[in-house]
Amino acid sequence: MSQVPHLPRTITIADVAKAAGVSSMTVSKVLRGTGRIAAETRARVTRIAEELGYVPNRLAGSLSSQTSSLIGIVIPSIGDQVFAGILAGINEILNDKGYTAFIGESFFDPANELRIVHMMLTMKPAALILTGGIARDERTKHLLRQSGIRTVHLWDGDNPDLDVTVGFSHLKAGRLAAQSFLNAGLTRCAYIGSQLSRDLCAASRLQGYSSALAKHGASLQLKTDPNLPRSTETGYALTRALILQGETPQGIHYLNDAMAIGGLRYLLEAAIAVPDKVSVNGFNGTALIHALTTRLTSIEVPLNEIGRMAATAALASPEPCLQVPVDLIEIGLTEGNTVFADD
Repeated sequence: MSQVPHLPRTITIADVAKAAGVSSMTVSKVLRGTGRIAAETRARVTRIAEELGYVPNRLAGSLSSQTSSLIGIVIPSIGDQVFAGILAGINEILNDKGYTAFIGESFFDPANELRIVHMMLTMKPAALILTGGIARDERTKHLLRQSGIRTVHLWDGDNPDLDVTVGFSHLKAGRLAAQSFLNAGLTRCAYIGSQLSRDLCAASRLQGYSSALAKHGASLQLKTDPNLPRSTETGYALTRALILQGETPQGIHYLNDAMAIGGLRYLLEAAIAVPDKVSVNGFNGTALIHALTTRLTSIEVPLNEIGRMAATAALASPEPCLQVPVDLIEIGLTEGNTVFADD
């Protein structure tokens, strides 16, 4: 968890009016799109409001304070088991403290994140929790700095951001996956994933995985797709494509457990023995939700703990404190029976 100072002051209509050289009433009309305002004045007020990071307080009429009991949370997808686990941890803390979460999905799109953050800020939340691993728009960062609202950077411990960072090293996670194969004596490895250009954390894990393999002289085949969902079906399809294109690798690491489950299904159908012929490991430790007799070897991530820590950080005092290490979250390899044991 890493913490840096932030700006506590919220930009008001009066600030915009002063900077634009007009009255507060004029600013209000421009922002509401009403009144007979000269086009030049309207453009100037709009530009200055954006530059200052002003967002309207839609709850001003019903709230006596400057913040509400709402906590805004932006995640890639609520349908992803990883973030469902994190949300469970967040809500455990928020419910106990009398706060309510409202959630937006970015789908790893910086423009979506910007739109959602702007909307959430109009509700004057007590804090915002944003998932890292996205190429965050500078306009989003500007809005957050100007808002004075406490912000928590979630999931990405390799790149601390915002006021507080709660996460772990995805580079380390990738190295752990590689070490699992290297310890088994495997030298021909592969990686299967998707949407790596959007999911920067997944890209970091691949970097850690590939660099660890290269360091020990192991080869690496890649089978990725820029757009396919990170699902069981995609894992099945990409594994099939990898196997049919030529030399079968000794070990395959998957972007997540869902894709690994799909890969295992294809290998089973193709009568390719796991782990005798091909070893498999995944990431995030969510494979227990699947009804499998096979126990997937995976990088275990304490999702609920991450959620609880993020919520606690969001509700903590806004006073600056000494920086502490980011990688407080412990991750490790959970041994299943899908990686060959080199005796």
